[in-house]
Amino acid sequence: MALYMKAAEILEKAERKQGALKTLVYDSKFANIKQLFALVCETQKFSPILMEIIESTKLLKQTKLRLPLAKVLVYDLLMGQGLKCGGSWKAMMMKHRSRLQAVLARMKVKQKVSNNEDLLPASVQRPAGAQLPRYVRVNTLKTTVEDVVDYLKRDGFAYLGQASRLEDLTLKVKDFVKDMHLPELLVFSPKTDFHEHFLYKAGHIILQDKASCLPAYLLNPPPGSHVIDGCAAPGNKSSHLAAVMENKGKLFAFDLDAKRLATMSTLLLRAGVTCQQLANQDFLKVDPDSPQYKDVEYILLDPSCSGSGMVCLRDDASSADQEKIQARLASLASFQLRCLNHGLRFPRLKRLVYSTCSVHSQENEEVVAACLEQNPGFRLVPLLSQWPERGLEPLTQCLRASTAKTRTHGFFVALLEKHSENGNKKQEPEVQMSGVEVTALSPSTCEKRPAASEEESDASETEDRQTPAAAGQADSMPGKKKRKRKRKKKKKAAATVE
Repeated sequence: MALYMKAAEILEKAERKQGALKTLVYDSKFANIKQLFALVCETQKFSPILMEIIESTKLLKQTKLRLPLAKVLVYDLLMGQGLKCGGSWKAMMMKHRSRLQAVLARMKVKQKVSNNEDLLPASVQRPAGAQLPRYVRVNTLKTTVEDVVDYLKRDGFAYLGQASRLEDLTLKVKDFVKDMHLPELLVFSPKTDFHEHFLYKAGHIILQDKASCLPAYLLNPPPGSHVIDGCAAPGNKSSHLAAVMENKGKLFAFDLDAKRLATMSTLLLRAGVTCQQLANQDFLKVDPDSPQYKDVEYILLDPSCSGSGMVCLRDDASSADQEKIQARLASLASFQLRCLNHGLRFPRLKRLVYSTCSVHSQENEEVVAACLEQNPGFRLVPLLSQWPERGLEPLTQCLRASTAKTRTHGFFVALLEKHSENGNKKQEPEVQMSGVEVTALSPSTCEKRPAASEEESDASETEDRQTPAAAGQADSMPGKKKRKRKRKKKKKAAATVE
């Protein structure tokens, strides 16, 4: 219920011009900020449609709900993931569901459309090419990519091989490919929903945007490492780090928000993570010289940012709001620089990866440049020469991501490494993609592929949602076939599908 109340509160403030939508969402300090983003932005986008449905059914008169809350509830009931609240609100809305659905159906018939998105004015609709694919990271702590692919093929999905170009990520329903950059990432059509799928509930797959997978993949701490995730909740990057470490070593994860940390604990449990040490603590107050952290060599730092790279956020700020936004960016950049400088104080640190889901240079290249100037013992590591979007000049060693060039949310990643004071130490080689060979999809497969589904993408939910662990289904996980060599190499076990 807290989610809907907070979303309604933000919608009402936005309509009264009390602030930019993105600023209001971030200032709310809600536990699951990305879930709130998605709900608020999509409800606002469909606001005229929701108004018509509410007025046609006289919902406000019959339920005594206030309009902003009614919009949020009707959106999630008819167009979202379904009502997640319980108690009186859900019971009340379920009484009116058939009438609400009937009005929505009549609107589609009248306008001769089949999808909710098509009810919107053309200026509001997102072009098919701008819809983000559904990215699924295979959790190698519980299974393998091959097993998941086999399982999904038996479940009715069509595997088209490994992508080799951006166009290969335009998929129709039930088709999927292996990503061309990240070896443990599978790509599906935008509206593919896995929230009720066994693989998701059992923790074998993680719903995570491709760009969000970059930090742990690029940091690449070896098994047995001591690693810090400085601003860890909601936990997808931590679970990715644990998978890269093969659950060996120590993963220290800090977050100041106790509720977010509790949610993270549930997520890590479902993912099978056992090497973590969670702490409800401000990373800036962690003592780098504490004996507990004397062996920390790798740090992942994804601090609070503006969230301007999130697809669901539109640039709806007025000129007055712009002043507030610039002030907020300056404050965030100052905080981010303090976090970076603090991270570099750990005495045995080798590498630190810094990332944001922001498109603003103030939070990205400018923060990194200031940090390098203040810490001459560190330098940037060149990243993925094949990646299509680079950091702004002169920091082209960094990566950027965007909907247009990488088919992801907006993102920024920089990898810093320590080098010897006398400068004689050789720099480690450029971080490249996995040794897995990229095999192009067959031309016939690519040519037959139509444009992405016209239904609106729910890829704005960058991070995983909390779901109870499906403990009782462990015996049904994807089977392993003829991979003894791989098992010896990775030393991972999985149960067998009968």
